[in-house]
Amino acid sequence: MIVKNGYVFTETGNFEQKELYILGDRIVDSKEDLTDQTVIDARGCKIIPGLVDVHSHGAAGCDFGDAKKEHLEKILKYEGTHGITSYCPTSMTVSKEELLAIFPTVTQVERTADMAKIAGIHMEGPFVAPAKKGAQNEKYIKQAEEAFFEECNRASGGMIKVLTLAPEEEGAMEFIRKMHDRVNISLGHTCADYETSKEAFASGANHVTHLFNAMNPLGHRAPGLIGAAVEDTHCMVEIISDGMHVHPAVVQMMFKAIGAERMVLISDSLSATGLEDGMYELGGQPVIVKDRKATLKDGTIAGSTTNLYDCMCRAMSFGVEESEAIFAATRNPARSIGIDDEVGSLESGKKADFLIVDQQYNLKKVCIDGVLL
Repeated sequence: MIVKNGYVFTETGNFEQKELYILGDRIVDSKEDLTDQTVIDARGCKIIPGLVDVHSHGAAGCDFGDAKKEHLEKILKYEGTHGITSYCPTSMTVSKEELLAIFPTVTQVERTADMAKIAGIHMEGPFVAPAKKGAQNEKYIKQAEEAFFEECNRASGGMIKVLTLAPEEEGAMEFIRKMHDRVNISLGHTCADYETSKEAFASGANHVTHLFNAMNPLGHRAPGLIGAAVEDTHCMVEIISDGMHVHPAVVQMMFKAIGAERMVLISDSLSATGLEDGMYELGGQPVIVKDRKATLKDGTIAGSTTNLYDCMCRAMSFGVEESEAIFAATRNPARSIGIDDEVGSLESGKKADFLIVDQQYNLKKVCIDGVLL
């Protein structure tokens, strides 16, 4: 397949008008060996990498926590058709028995061409701080345990790529030191102060879960996790740019403070994404969605109703540079879970996952593994 006349997003952060050559499921340098000479005319359009969402609970009326293969397949289809080509279904703080029923569904999916690919699992909890539980169920919060994690990871077929925990809780720092080579450890749902956060990063944590949400605020005398994340040059930092979780000005501010290399846009979407206002569920708890805002009965914000593609576009509308927003939805999340050798950019040899969009970022076409939807 040859995609011509489009403006291709490159690793320099610029758009170049050039042809994109697809051989099977890969991008290649030359059209000489192409077996499929089909031409796709992308005249007047931009071509960007397929998006990578490393933190999302569900969409289209379904939740990863439903522990149903067909529900996960429906989520993946929604994501794929909305430009998210790689996806990490994300669990909540529930019982171990529920987690052991949820995680195997990633190995049971019968993927079709229009589904996002499962890149791994984000295990959000249960090793979090009760005081910053957010929408996590306090009943099932527990101390970080290697054996608990390993049992869950075995159930998933070794697919857990990110684990969110609170480093100040008992056993957590030891867990980070022992386990950081086996899973990307993200700091979140935490009361950690600056010093504890710095120690956690030095011990091997490399990720931050939805910056600003479910953590102490940034203070001029108490910088906390936010200050430590800005200062650390290695951690990847998630942020939800739906316009509700974090003020637009603060989203823009963090891109400037943290830099385009480390910011990771996420959706943190729940089952209501793509649907109307109403009553839904997240982690076994009822959620009310009104005017796109999802909350528990006590008013606690509970995930978003915005997919990652729309979050990327919103970030641009908030004043984030176009190239930085694209990197934060493609290359950076791929890098954050160690799959950037396969996806996240449009380099030769990588998977042919790309989007064709018009100048206003209306999504025109999605290609996953070389198959145009």
